[in-house]
Amino acid sequence: MKIGIIGAGNIGGNLTRRLTALGHEVRVANSRGPQTLAALAEETGATPVTVPEAAEGAEVVVVTVPLKNVTDLPAGLFDGAAAGFVVIDTGNYYPRQRDGRIAAIEDGLTESRWTSDRLGHPVVKAFNGTYAQDLLDRPRPQGDADRIALPVAGDDPAAKQLVRDLIDELGFDTVDAGTIDDSWRQQPDSPVYGLRGGVAEVEKALAAASPERPEAFRG
Repeated sequence: MKIGIIGAGNIGGNLTRRLTALGHEVRVANSRGPQTLAALAEETGATPVTVPEAAEGAEVVVVTVPLKNVTDLPAGLFDGAAAGFVVIDTGNYYPRQRDGRIAAIEDGLTESRWTSDRLGHPVVKAFNGTYAQDLLDRPRPQGDADRIALPVAGDDPAAKQLVRDLIDELGFDTVDAGTIDDSWRQQPDSPVYGLRGGVAEVEKALAAASPERPEAFRG
């Protein structure tokens, strides 16, 4: 597949490494420009591009930038994407540590619904509670007792299934975490956030989540 990755931090960088190794055609961008991605490109074979170029022709676009920077992404970002393209949102709201207060989220909008509204396109929420190093160190074949499961939330069943299939290819199981409006179940400090567990453990953690935002993650 043709995949665009916007954001080359820990998650974006390691997804670039894994997805290129699996044979996908990856374009990667960050806010500082493609010249700063030369080492990652040389290591992986990914193509470093500007942010507006990242989605050109892409079947999947991964948006993995700090939440506060979502509003800085250019208008028309997805104009050149492939028909039926899917956007993966890996983001989290850290009001005290990084993002400042976002009123709509404080008032109950899920983080990924806010992101979707800003981007003007539906998103599938995945990888937000995943340790970046696990993408490199913990892939396992299907059926392995130690295979980690990741929650995946989204409104479009076909888009969500595409993401789940991609995660399976990366070496992880998945659990359907519901719609984007249900995705509070996997936000920071929820039981599933950072959980290295199998399908049953992830399902249990999602069921145990509270819709009340923890005090430490309020602005």
